[in-house]
Amino acid sequence: MPEVSRFLGIVILMYFDDHNPPHFHVRYNDYRAIISINDLLLIQGELPPRVLGLVIEWAGLHKKELMENWNMVKETGKWFKIEPLV
Repeated sequence: MPEVSRFLGIVILMYFDDHNPPHFHVRYNDYRAIISINDLLLIQGELPPRVLGLVIEWAGLHKKELMENWNMVKETGKWFKIEPLV
């Protein structure tokens, strides 16, 4: 399970054998969520509103890189780190 990014206690992950649509997983303390890459919507789980806002902001800045990672993880099992939200 590649850790794609980490910032402000938020961990962004992708799984090697995950299903479509393209998405990423978020962990924050005891919260878990899945966010769609294409439309940046919450698919499953929950996050505190402030944290969800930060995740959506970060994902909007790195949407292209998230899709590249999604495709790489699925095809080759490789991935790269994405810059955290600063």
